[in-house]
Amino acid sequence: MRTLIMFQNRPVPVYFTTDSKQPVQKVLKLLTSALDNKIRNGKKALKKCLNSLISIEIEGSEAILHSKSENDSLALSLF
Repeated sequence: MRTLIMFQNRPVPVYFTTDSKQPVQKVLKLLTSALDNKIRNGKKALKKCLNSLISIEIEGSEAILHSKSENDSLALSLF
């Protein structure tokens, strides 16, 4: 499943696996809250990834953040 979220005034696609036990709206709320928190309080490497974010993949309780540079991509725990 695919949906879009607005992050830093631009749409970012979010891809889900359909076997998630959590409701999609709850996961999206946790994701946007975590992203907003990390862009304000995160370290330099995390902010670099978020500034070049191109897509997000939700796998279980983790969000895989894909950025323009493959070296900047990382995983973020949601729960």
